[in-house]
Formats: sequence, structure tokens, C-alpha cells
Amino acid sequence: MVVFAAFTALGGLVALLAGAYGLRQTRRVSEAGLVAQALVKAVRQGEERPTLQFETADGRVVEIVSPVPPSRRRPLAAGARLRVAYDPEDPREVVVLGGERRGVDWGFVIAGAGLVVAGLALGLAAG
Repeated sequence: MVVFAAFTALGGLVALLAGAYGLRQTRRVSEAGLVAQALVKAVRQGEERPTLQFETADGRVVEIVSPVPPSRRRPLAAGARLRVAYDPEDPREVVVLGGERRGVDWGFVIAGAGLVVAGLALGLAAG
């Protein structure tokens, strides 16, 4: 029972840290990053997300796989333009403005915290 409690708490801690890191990165790039217009390119064979192409402030052209999957509510059609914020030190770090997935990251934080608490409770009950 103690081993199960430890694995539960450890898994929760990993989820909590992943969510917190995602929230931190989204906030950092959104607030401190530079904004550019990205062109949505066609989905490459074997991939499920389109490629985004944009030009940085210093003139470099960057192509990345979209960090946001297409959805029914917001399809990413080839040829469309999106506003992105990017980290000027590493332009591959991109946030699609208006497409941030803070809800997913908060879900990881909340679920992770719940698993940490459950693991601790199980550990205390078994010990």
C-alpha cells in the first residue's frame, strides 16, 4: 500500500510540475516575446498539425510545427495568418495568441495536486 501511495504522489508531482511549467512558459513568451504574423502551411504527410512560418524581427524565417492542434472551433487552414508571440532568443518557443491552452495546463496542476494529496493520505493511512 505504501508503494502505491508513493507512486500516486510521485505521478501527481510530475503532472503538477508539467502544468506549472506550461503555464510559466506561456506567460513568459506571451508577455516578453515579440509578436509576428505567421503563415499556416499545409499539414505534411504523416503529421496531424500544420507548419507555421514567420519572420523574426532580425529577418530570419522560422518554420515550426504548430504548438496548437487544429480544432472544430478554430481550424488551421493552409494560407491563413495567425498572430504568434515568440522568444527572440529561441524563436522556436512560440505561443499562438488566442490559442493558448491554459486550461489544459491548469488541469494538469489541479489533477497533479489532487494525486499528491491522495498519495499522501494513502501513505499516512497505511503507515
